[in-house]
Amino acid sequence: MTETPREERVLQTFAKLADTLVAGYDVVDLLQMLVEVCRELLDADAAGILLADDSGVLEVVASTSEAGRLVEMMQVGAEAGPGIESLRTGRLVTVPVLDGLPTEWSTFRDAALAQGYASTHAVPLRLRETTIGTLNLFRTAPGELSARDLVTAQAFADVATISILHERAMRENVVVREQLQSALNSRIVIEQAKGVVAHGAGVSIDESFDIIRGYARSHRLGISVVAARLVARTLILNADGVEVHPWNERGFES
Repeated sequence: MTETPREERVLQTFAKLADTLVAGYDVVDLLQMLVEVCRELLDADAAGILLADDSGVLEVVASTSEAGRLVEMMQVGAEAGPGIESLRTGRLVTVPVLDGLPTEWSTFRDAALAQGYASTHAVPLRLRETTIGTLNLFRTAPGELSARDLVTAQAFADVATISILHERAMRENVVVREQLQSALNSRIVIEQAKGVVAHGAGVSIDESFDIIRGYARSHRLGISVVAARLVARTLILNADGVEVHPWNERGFES
């Protein structure tokens, strides 16, 4: 059976979203592509995405129009509106008619009406219990979205969420790996420094570590920093943990 152009576009969109799981991509480019596809394929006159960053701050990251962006910014500023509600609950919030909204949503309602919108639908970007943002669809006519459009919008949002969380996890893994490697490298230097102090000050390996740690604490320095100086011979400590100056073969002044 021959697929319709709409069905082809939907499949192409899913393919692009899936590609982000195996190739590098820009989150903003991904989400901008998503809102433009939603405007073209769904019964929506504008679309925008609110996304919480790693620290939980909510921002408008993609929009098909300045009017829609303005409305999004108004509800972010007021901390109230269908997008905010969807983010808090992790559920679809549909507003077929803007009249009669809760009082706390008045800032959002007034902004939406001023831009010519009559209805809106907020679709959560959600994975299990985690909601990281919302896909917001605006219409100039009142009424509900069709069941088909709602299913498609939620599917787009779900795959986009997986892609975004995957990218964040990869970024965090890189940081963790770098931190682990740094810790391993520091440990190697510390072991070398213990040997340097043990040999130069005539103390045991255990005692040498106590000397290094004591010097680091008293001078408010990291142990790895002190260790690096000891290994580079820019710092020399005696058995009492006091900095001394080299002059003889053993490396310590008498």
